[in-house]
Amino acid sequence: MQKILILVAGGAFGTFARYVVSGVPYRFSYPVFPWGTFLVNAIGAFLIGLFWGIFEIKNITPEVRAFIFIGFLGGFTTFSTYALETMNFFKTGDIKMAILNILANNIGTLVLVLAGFWLSREFINYIK
Repeated sequence: MQKILILVAGGAFGTFARYVVSGVPYRFSYPVFPWGTFLVNAIGAFLIGLFWGIFEIKNITPEVRAFIFIGFLGGFTTFSTYALETMNFFKTGDIKMAILNILANNIGTLVLVLAGFWLSREFINYIK
């Protein structure tokens, strides 16, 4: 029961953070490109890489890992929204935007996971 509460709490915080972070770009750019979805996916990818690097070196409890990885980042990132927005681009015939969305969210977020991991290693080496 405790693990479920940890996941629910993390998911609630992640969902709220997603709403806040993605809301600003949507007010200014959604008709052109879904920047809000990309932004939360990019930040989420970077954060998961960062925490991955830190957690490999520091002894972090399974509860904290679950709160961050499954709860918070699971609620924060928006892969299903990204997929729907991409399909809507295809549906309306905007193939270029669909491909841009696919490339930005897939390649961009993979690069950001690596960047987060690298930064965590650099930071840990710096503070040693």
